Amino acid sequence: MANIDRKAHKETRKNYTFNKLKGLGEEIVEDVREKQVPSIRVPSRGTGNIVYDPDKRYYVLGDRFGKRSLGNVKQIRKLGQMVYVANFCKDLVQREKTATIREMYYVSESWGIGFNTQQESNIVGEDLEVTLGTTREELGLMPEEDGASVYGDITLQDDDVEINALNSGKSGYTISPTIDDVEFLDHGVDRVIAVETMGMFHRMVQEKAFKKFNTLIVGLKGQAARATRRFIKRVNEELDLPVYICNDGDPWGFHIAQVIISGSAKLAHVNHDLATPNAKFMGVTASDIINYELPTDNLKDVDVLRLKELSKDPRYKSDFWQNEIKKMLKIGKKAEQQSFSKYGLEYVVDTYFPEKLDSLED
Repeated sequence: MANIDRKAHKETRKNYTFNKLKGLGEEIVEDVREKQVPSIRVPSRGTGNIVYDPDKRYYVLGDRFGKRSLGNVKQIRKLGQMVYVANFCKDLVQREKTATIREMYYVSESWGIGFNTQQESNIVGEDLEVTLGTTREELGLMPEEDGASVYGDITLQDDDVEINALNSGKSGYTISPTIDDVEFLDHGVDRVIAVETMGMFHRMVQEKAFKKFNTLIVGLKGQAARATRRFIKRVNEELDLPVYICNDGDPWGFHIAQVIISGSAKLAHVNHDLATPNAKFMGVTASDIINYELPTDNLKDVDVLRLKELSKDPRYKSDFWQNEIKKMLKIGKKAEQQSFSKYGLEYVVDTYFPEKLDSLED
């Protein structure tokens, strides 16, 4: 998308979000004028309304809705909180400002109808975005966590600053929470390799994996933040770059990768903007543990339970995942990415990654 088009898109989305927020308030006012009990129709985010779409290859929301009404004593506080959050966000959008979700939690102390925990305020914020058909970032709400790091030959324009991720220090470019406003100007890479840990990210930078594989390296910092997933989806679709995800060989690493590939149940309402169904897993598998004779740890009871849960998850229905899960349960072992250091610090870049890419790109 050209820079001028992206700016126009941003303005269009800003107007859409502002009008949706304004409309929400007007609906409540109209109910009062008509002497009706004010209520808000909210799409259900319960497990019964979260459906895996095999064609889209990610979770989506079903068509069930709930209603929050001032006529229900149990819902009065929740509805009031939602209205306050909507008004807070309308002010942010109108003034083109942002606030972190933590700041909103503290601001709510002055509302007289505040939240008991930040988790409670986060949920109301998510309810608002799903109700309005917008995103948290478009509402002006930003995450607390630092963005993931990108290293490699890609040039971006972030506001008025042009940045090349090869010339941004050893930690590369930090993905902006408002990544949809960032323009991709140019690149000279053939693929993207995303790694779970920053230890592996720095190892790849030091061993010049970006040059060896002509790749962008993305350090996920564990479970990938929304902005990271959005960046990965954009470079895959807009720049036509294949994506490979390398994680630890345990159920939690599998899950981190699968959230990038097929989205999460919790964010079913925005998975269309976050999931990258064509991304491929190149992380540590049970087969790798055996074939490379890696140092391991024993599976804990919680690991076994989680693996059994994954085996029933529709995102893991392929023969590849079913076989690897069964094999890991059978050997009772797990391994980290860094376990390849048994063969030397350079081994993972010089041997493991080339062999993995060959098998995935055949």
